[in-house]
Parts: sequence; structure tokens; C-alpha cells
Amino acid sequence: MSSAPDTSASAKPKNYLNEKITVSSWLLTLDHKRIAILYLVSLLAFFLIGGLAALVFRLELMTPEADVLRSETYNKFFTTHGIVMIFFFLIPSIPAVLGNFLVPVMIGARDFAFPKINLASWYVFMFGGVLALVATIAGGVETGWTFYTPYSTMYANSNVILAVCGAFIAGFSSIMTGLNFIVTIHKMRAPGLTWFRLPLFIWAMYATALVILLGTPVVAITLVMIFVERAFGFGIFDPSLGGDPVLFQHLFWFYSHPAVYIMILPAMGVVSELISCFSKRRLYGYRVIVFSSLAIAVIGFFVWGHHMFVSSQSTFAGLTFSFLTFFVAVPTALKMLNWIMTLHKGSVSLASPMLYAFGFLGLFVIGGLTGLFLSTLATDIHLHDTYFVVAHFHYVMVGGGVMGFLGGLHFWWPKITGRTYPEGIAIFAAIVIFIGFNLTFFPQFQLGVHGMPRRYHVYPEEFQVLHIASSTGAMVLGFGYLIMAAYLLWSLKFGKIAGKNPWNARGLEWETDSPPPTHNFHETPVVRHPVYAYEYASETSNEPDVQSEKGHV
Repeated sequence: MSSAPDTSASAKPKNYLNEKITVSSWLLTLDHKRIAILYLVSLLAFFLIGGLAALVFRLELMTPEADVLRSETYNKFFTTHGIVMIFFFLIPSIPAVLGNFLVPVMIGARDFAFPKINLASWYVFMFGGVLALVATIAGGVETGWTFYTPYSTMYANSNVILAVCGAFIAGFSSIMTGLNFIVTIHKMRAPGLTWFRLPLFIWAMYATALVILLGTPVVAITLVMIFVERAFGFGIFDPSLGGDPVLFQHLFWFYSHPAVYIMILPAMGVVSELISCFSKRRLYGYRVIVFSSLAIAVIGFFVWGHHMFVSSQSTFAGLTFSFLTFFVAVPTALKMLNWIMTLHKGSVSLASPMLYAFGFLGLFVIGGLTGLFLSTLATDIHLHDTYFVVAHFHYVMVGGGVMGFLGGLHFWWPKITGRTYPEGIAIFAAIVIFIGFNLTFFPQFQLGVHGMPRRYHVYPEEFQVLHIASSTGAMVLGFGYLIMAAYLLWSLKFGKIAGKNPWNARGLEWETDSPPPTHNFHETPVVRHPVYAYEYASETSNEPDVQSEKGHV
């Protein structure tokens, strides 16, 4: 990745990195860019904790016997991995980091509509995360990240209450962030930035915010019910007290399947930006991608029952949810079609962010297609609660969500830090991560087809080869992440100075300094051209696509 220093200004403008740096200037900041950095550091810490838990139980699974962890300890490790990765990394990763940093800049605003709420969301998130970690340190939780009843209300250890409270509190952080996104996008767009001139990343954040605001209160109330039943003995889910354990599944999955789209819609927005930039053309079917994001957000609320094909659900209800699950794949397929058509007509360059976009396309397609087997009643009965489900989930969530996050982090890293990273090493790390991921999770499809249940750590010897392959892949995947962390940290001090637009991309964020000044723009920008307007300037032109009220930005 090559770029030259931006020497157009005689004096270096103030930004969130070169202003006076003190503890209070960060912990009390109202600058959305600094808050995004706080989220980034916090999320990477949680990612490290969740990843280490996964490596420990993958080490246990290399042998058929329980020779590293006892059964209860093994349950606590995979529960810690699930809770940390789902609630404290995957769900907030792109909205809290890239969304927080980019949404105001991409729409030409000085900050979010509610800066204090934005800062409060980080404190709430950290409080919830600390409670979840305290539950782990105090003895762990053994219920799995889904907190299924009546196990979580009657039989599991008492740390369930702490973990549930942590997840409950973290939900308020998501609600605050979603509210800020919606109000800011509605009310603070730059002059000329009409709805259908918005970047697709902004549309993805908007659709995600809708899901957050509509779905998160449901799971919050459900977690409160667990607390009340466990602490006070009310009969909500416990059948011995007149409760209904299936009710918990309905309430939990009513949020938790839309939560899949909270994790994947932002990644789709990132991929749209990457494909447009590195194909050097406006995305094919822009409006189709816009409406498909909104359709996914809406239809996603009607498919929760496919998690319950074997949970006392009627055949008619199962058929209905099966049809709806197939139907929600239609807008996703339309996105894929439009991305492929953009690539087909474009001039594609294989920079490191684009490799993550390709990784997203390949892994997410595998995850989506294997989901069809779980959407079909007959095959789901065989595959339910096997390693096939584990592999499918990780191909969608990690192969999709994490690949999108890493692609976006690399793409906007020069804008966030003002520095570039070594492109050759970044390409190598992207390849290692892709190989390690497939080596980790593809064998788990075979384990599931042959009947290996999930959550078991003692298994027949014939499954050992596949488990060894999977555990080896986890080590390769971890090595790829370590390489990436090393060169990104190295770039903070030794990376070349990035100009405003090292990728020759289009969008308001590329028309301001790297890093952006405190209030993002020196003057309020006025948008003159359609989104992704590559046709208005050649690849080597420095002519801006955006003007300020007094001239060029």
C-alpha cells in the first residue's frame, strides 16, 4: 500500500491523536473517534480472552478422553468463549468501532446527535463485560451462551446471575448506539446527501440499528426473567413450578436470530464499500442492495422458530418457519448477485482489504448454503445439536462477521491512525487466517454429519483425526491473528504517513484529513455527485467529488 504525506496544509490541524493526551481526555471524551478507539481496545481484549478459552478446549478435544479438563470445567470454558465472543465482540464489533468512527464522517456531520449517550454506551458496555468476567473468575458458568432453562434457573452454579446481569447491561449499550445511529442519520446529513446518495455502509448501520432497537429489549426482559426465577423461585420457565421452558426458547431466539443480522449486516455494508473501491465502479444494483438490507432486518424477526424444530413445536409451525428461513435468504442472494456483477464489470485490485472481502464472500456462501440443511425439517432432526451446527454458525459469524470487521479495519486503518501498514505482510496474514479458518471449521461439518454432538469432550476414537485437524487449524488461525496484531501495532509508530485518500476511494471520509480533525471537517461539505462516483474522476485524478460551502474541501 503506497501513499504520500499530505503537505497541503502549512499547520497540522488538531485531531484526536495529536491533541493533549491524558487519561481524562480519553475517559471523558465526547469525540466519537476517540470513543471508537476505546471500543476497539476493549473489544480486542475480549476477543483475546474468548480466543484463549477456545484454544484451551480445542487442546482438550485433540484426544478422545478427558485428560486436560474435567467435564464441568470444559463446560465453563466453552460457555466463557460463547458469552464473551457473542455479547462482547461479535455483536458490537463493527457498529461500536467502525460505525462509531465512520457514521458522522461519512454523512458530513461534526459528531453524533447525542455525544454524551455515545460515551455512556462505552461505560455501560464495560460494566457489563466486567460482570461477565467476574462470573468467570468466581467459578465460571456452565450453561452455554444461550442460558437454556430450566438448567440455568435450577441446576447450574450461582454465577449464572452475574453472567446474565452482564449480558443484560451490555444490551443497553447496544440500544444507546442504535438510537444514536438512527437520529444522526436522519437529522445530521450534509447538504446534498440525500437518502439514495448514502454509502451502503450507512444503510447497513441504519438497518442494524432498527434490529437493535426492536430486538434487544426482548432478550433483556428474558434475562430479567431468568434472574427473577433463579433468585426468587418464580415459576416462569421451570415446569415443576408451572412454568414453560419452551417459552424461554421462543423469547431468546426471537432476539438471538435477528442478532445474527446485527452481526452480519454491518459486515455486508463493509464488503459493499470494499468491492466498490477495489473494483473502481459504482455498485451494480445500488437500490437493490439498500432494500435487501432493510428486508433482511424485517424478515429476520420471523424466522426464530427454526431453532426449535425438535423442541415440541408443531409440524405446521415448523413448516412455516422453514419456509420463512428459506425466504430470508433471497435478499442475501440478491446482494451476492450485485457484488459479483460489480466485480465482473470492474477493474479489480487485490489489496489486503479486498482479500478479506473475498474471504467474506467464500466463507459466508458456505455458511449460508449449509444453513439450508438446518432450515429443512428432515435433515435438521439429524444435524440438530451436532458439530454441523457449530461449523455452520462459525462460517456465518466468524467467516462473515469477523472477515468483514478485519476488512473494514484494514481499509479505514490509514484514516483512523494516519499511518499505513506493510501491505505484503497484511496479504500474507489474510491468507493464513483464511486457511486456518477453513482448517478449523470444515472438519466439523464432517463430524456433525457422522453424529458427533456439540458440547461433548469425550468422544469415540474414530472422530479423533478430524478433531486434531480442527485444533491444528485453530492454532494456524491464532497465528494469523497474531501476525495481524503485530504489524498493525508496528504501523502506529513506523508506518508511512497516509494521505487523505490512499486507496483513491470515493466518499466524504476520504475528503478530510487522516486522522480527521476534531470536528471531522474544516468546513461543512456539500455533496454534488452520486455515491461511489468513480465516473466523475479518473483513477489518478485529485479532483474532489465533494465541495464545501465556500469551495473544495
